[in-house]
Amino acid sequence: MGMTHKCPPPGGIQSGLCRTAAYYCAMLILDTPPADRHTRWEDVQGILIGTALVALSIQILSHPGLITGQIAGLALIAAYLTPLSFGIAFLALNMPFYILAVQRMGWTFTVKSFASVCLMSGFVELMPMVLAIERLNPAVAAILFGITAGVGLLSLFRHGASLGGIGILALYLQDKAGFPAGLTQLIFDGCLFLVAFLLFPAEIVLYSLLGAVVLNLIIAINHRRDRYIAK
Repeated sequence: MGMTHKCPPPGGIQSGLCRTAAYYCAMLILDTPPADRHTRWEDVQGILIGTALVALSIQILSHPGLITGQIAGLALIAAYLTPLSFGIAFLALNMPFYILAVQRMGWTFTVKSFASVCLMSGFVELMPMVLAIERLNPAVAAILFGITAGVGLLSLFRHGASLGGIGILALYLQDKAGFPAGLTQLIFDGCLFLVAFLLFPAEIVLYSLLGAVVLNLIIAINHRRDRYIAK
């Protein structure tokens, strides 16, 4: 049987203290966001950390000359096969996914994802100015890339953002059909690397594929709706 606490009758010091405490408790409850929602500050720090980790992963990947998957990898292949630059190809290939994001996942997700792409691009440009890697084995580079990129993308996903492209499609399929986000990206990367074997040395592609497998396994294992409910 539950017990309730009542303040003393009006007029005494205890009564005043009790009502003051009750007032501030009520204000605290009203000002606290629901447990399953991130605050705006939490979103900002999550997106900053996520984009910084992904930018670091690109720095690691580029040292031994490895390639990557996702839309960035497709844009790289397009730049080799057409007169388009990597930047133009990357932007053009991402546009249909942003349309999907607006229509199916809302403006908040789309704006967060667009901001994430801009931040990551800026970090990638700045990082070589403050970080130089002198020696890195390609296999180790691939594994470290997969780990840092995977953790970075998890941070973005859990704060309602992505780096565009297949990441948007992967999250959409997971939310609407329950299809694992990591598996969607792994299938796309598999097709992409089959094409890459025609364009790059086999050793480079194999090391790069190792990094993609590590990355997507981290996402597939750790990013599940039934285990993480905060939004």
